[in-house]
Amino acid sequence: MRNCTSLPTFILLGLTDDPHMQILIFIFLFVSYTLSITGNLTIIILTLVDSHLKTAMYFFLKNFSFLETLFTTVCIPRFLYSLSTGDKTISYNTCVAQLFFVFLFRTAGFFLLAIMSYDRYVAICKPLHYVTIMNSRVCGWLVTCCWIAGFGVIFPPVCLGLNLEFCDDNIIDHFLCDASPMLKLTSSDTWFIEQMVVALAVLTDVMTLLCVVMSYIYIIKTIIKFPSAQQRRKAFSTCSSHMIVVSITYGSCIFIYIKPSAKDEVVINKWVFLLTTSVAPMLNPFIYTLRNKQVKQAFTDLIKRISLISEK
Repeated sequence: MRNCTSLPTFILLGLTDDPHMQILIFIFLFVSYTLSITGNLTIIILTLVDSHLKTAMYFFLKNFSFLETLFTTVCIPRFLYSLSTGDKTISYNTCVAQLFFVFLFRTAGFFLLAIMSYDRYVAICKPLHYVTIMNSRVCGWLVTCCWIAGFGVIFPPVCLGLNLEFCDDNIIDHFLCDASPMLKLTSSDTWFIEQMVVALAVLTDVMTLLCVVMSYIYIIKTIIKFPSAQQRRKAFSTCSSHMIVVSITYGSCIFIYIKPSAKDEVVINKWVFLLTTSVAPMLNPFIYTLRNKQVKQAFTDLIKRISLISEK
């Protein structure tokens, strides 16, 4: 008879058993997580305190930074704890909670990137109507829809996943609780839930990517018609940061979906997940900050204010 339970304790294998490699990974993750939290919180603070950053674009950027902060916090600290203590166990409830929030924040992030591309479309293609179209009420409604859509996408498979049974094997070959390795452990029939997960993931990725692509097709068409090279450079500059972030986000997802072989799939997916959950949230604030004069000016002004307060 098999020892079946609905509430097991899982063991996360992590990335490697090499102690020296684990130290390097810990240092890398600690530094990247610290930079990620610092960078994203800086953007959130700047958009809250600086009057010049009260437009729709910075409202969406603030929410995207908030999402990135939540996303990396759900993934990285638990792995840092495991690397520092050697404790690889994780309870069923904690595992399910991590899985739920990882996919909620990631899915909501995809929808928010699509809305940010629409915001750039309105700003460049309909500049005279930008303030009217992207008013504060519409922006708040759009962000709320991102969260609702993200929750709506992941809620059905998560509900079905709560009924799964796990027998004997409780070892997850990953550094966090991911759907694919967990489904491989269960003794229940997973065909329907696997098809649902794939269908919802592809639908979300394709739908949001299509919105991004369509927005930038119209943006590029409009920019090409601008009479001066300076206007074209300025227009492309306002979109470049978002295009880089979109490329990183969707590129990592496409890389995960392209499975080289059954043997290499798990190893490659783990390392891609590591980059997605640590490097991408760290780079995004720098991408938006370094290429944006208004954000850099707001940061300089904030530092000056803090200096004046400290001198008094």
